[in-house]
Amino acid sequence: MDNVFVITVFTLSGLNETMNYRIVLFFLTLLCYYVILLVNVSLIVTIILDESLHEPMYILLCTNCMNGLYGTTGFYPKFLPDLLSPAHVISYYGCLVQVVVLYSFACSDLSILTVMAYDRYLAICRPLQYHSIMTKQRLIQLVCFSCITPVCIISINLLLTSRLKLCSSHIKKLFCVNWVIVKLACFQMTVNSTLAYFTVIFYVCHALFLIWSYMYLVKFCMRYLENRRKFIQTCVPHLISLIIFFVTAYFDVFHMRFGSKDTPQMFQNFAAVGFLAFPPILNPLIYGFKLTKIRNKIQSFLHFKMKC
Repeated sequence: MDNVFVITVFTLSGLNETMNYRIVLFFLTLLCYYVILLVNVSLIVTIILDESLHEPMYILLCTNCMNGLYGTTGFYPKFLPDLLSPAHVISYYGCLVQVVVLYSFACSDLSILTVMAYDRYLAICRPLQYHSIMTKQRLIQLVCFSCITPVCIISINLLLTSRLKLCSSHIKKLFCVNWVIVKLACFQMTVNSTLAYFTVIFYVCHALFLIWSYMYLVKFCMRYLENRRKFIQTCVPHLISLIIFFVTAYFDVFHMRFGSKDTPQMFQNFAAVGFLAFPPILNPLIYGFKLTKIRNKIQSFLHFKMKC
């Protein structure tokens, strides 16, 4: 307990081996963030301005894009200056805020994908009851649940973390991670672990529901040609987004928990930022190209701009 001290600043160490080509990384990261802003804002504006797109599926897609902007804003504005700075530090409270933003972004993403799967299940398997179940009020409730619940759960987790006495201020990541901060504590609290496991189980249930819903959808759609076409048109983009999310998010989680300490730093960094780079870029592009209504609206807008 002699090593306990008040932490005001955390040191991030993920960039130690990238200093020789930090200028290149800076411009590549800046380009990545610019593309994220461009594709997500374009899709959000398209859906908001066109009343024919004010349907549950497109509103959920718009919510997903907004969540992507929210999550990436918690990382890139801090990460870009770090690439040009010799010192990679973040204030204690700034670190806690970043944890809330990044964790709630990832959990909200999973919740929104779950609601989208439920929406597709109703649209394909129960079309006659779809509009009576997926009402405007129900949609608002589901969107609020997907966005507010993760913030509340992560904030409670972080409130408990903030009570821990820390013996170190060195975070071996590009950004702040709650589990890493907890490991810096001089002693572990059972309540932290219990709540963390509850959070994991809660969102694993989301994942299980997603898997079940798509197994059911595939089985149901194989019976009828019309349902098969509807599944390919509306569910395939969602399924691709789901796979991208699981691969990037769980790859980082499993590597952080079970990965070898001898893994090259560049590989660790790539695994860490995957869920902050690939889903926010690929999701709007996949939906924009695959969903006919959105593709037609974007094409007509570009055609109009070219005429002007």
